[in-house]
Amino acid sequence: MVDIYNFSAGPAMIPKEVMDKVKEDLVSLKGLGNSILEISHRSKEFLQVVEESEQDIRDLMKIPLEYKVLFCHGGARAQFSAVPLNLLSHPNNYADYVDSGYWSFRAAQEAQKYCNVNMIDVKTIVDGHHSIIPLSKWNISDKSYYVHYCPNETINGIALHEEPHLKDKIMVADCSSVILSRPIDINNYGVIYAGTQKNIGTAGLAVIIIHEDLLENARREVPSILNYKLQAQNNSMFNTPPTFSWYITGLVLKWLKKQGGLEIISQRNQQKADLLYKNLDQSNFYINDVSAKYRSVMNVTFKLSNSKLENIFFQKADLLGLRMLKGHQSVGGIRASLYNAMPIAGVKKLIEYMKYFELKYG
Repeated sequence: MVDIYNFSAGPAMIPKEVMDKVKEDLVSLKGLGNSILEISHRSKEFLQVVEESEQDIRDLMKIPLEYKVLFCHGGARAQFSAVPLNLLSHPNNYADYVDSGYWSFRAAQEAQKYCNVNMIDVKTIVDGHHSIIPLSKWNISDKSYYVHYCPNETINGIALHEEPHLKDKIMVADCSSVILSRPIDINNYGVIYAGTQKNIGTAGLAVIIIHEDLLENARREVPSILNYKLQAQNNSMFNTPPTFSWYITGLVLKWLKKQGGLEIISQRNQQKADLLYKNLDQSNFYINDVSAKYRSVMNVTFKLSNSKLENIFFQKADLLGLRMLKGHQSVGGIRASLYNAMPIAGVKKLIEYMKYFELKYG
């Protein structure tokens, strides 16, 4: 049997060590005789998961005590609505939304239902490559209460590596595809949110990190399940949480700590991306159209010079255990997602296959 490497943008790979532990607990958690799927979220066993997962993510991300950590239902899309409803007490309030690609645009679309959105289009073309307007030139509105942006666009393969430093503005970041892939300075943000299905677990859960001063801004009509203050008051268990997803996230957090923390993880992720981009840059058969400065470390997108060969590329890759390489339906092409659980062996195997395919069909 060949080794299977899942290059999906999400749900993504889970570390093998974590999967082995899940297999044990799926039948009987810590000898209880009950599966992790069956135990109550109020049981001492699951409350241990709750306590340890929060402490582990605080340790990994160096989260100050004045920030609350929430584990909530739904992925990032639910937070597209939750953010304006929790931060803007009146529907006539203003917010800036930075449009750098597919997901930041979708977040802005959703926010328009609840507030006045000033859309800041930062997409541009430099020397024929997709690029981003520098933060210093963003058209930030005087009226806006917060600035929302997405530091990594999974579909477009483009990233904003510069951390925001904006005076008198609350920064909100959709970090779904970069959370725990590298260190960040939490103090630069009012809110960070992320779906867990890419770097820290399975689908169905979102992590929200919010400064406690912002918990008093929620609108009266915000649904209780999306109310950050209510979730914080109830230790993220105002309602029955997605216990299995939370448990998986807890295991992944422990795995990340065992790897040596985010500095080590970041170096490993950069090494994987550098190898793949180097292979792309040495070829005229494969085309990456993102400016080098704004290339995503997590999601490497590229196309074949002859698009008619794509289906053959995917079919042969699948037989070799290189799975889920098809680009998003909105843009097509090829996408290799290199999240935390993707080993360097998977990237090397992909590069080896790409070289073979170019020799055969180039």
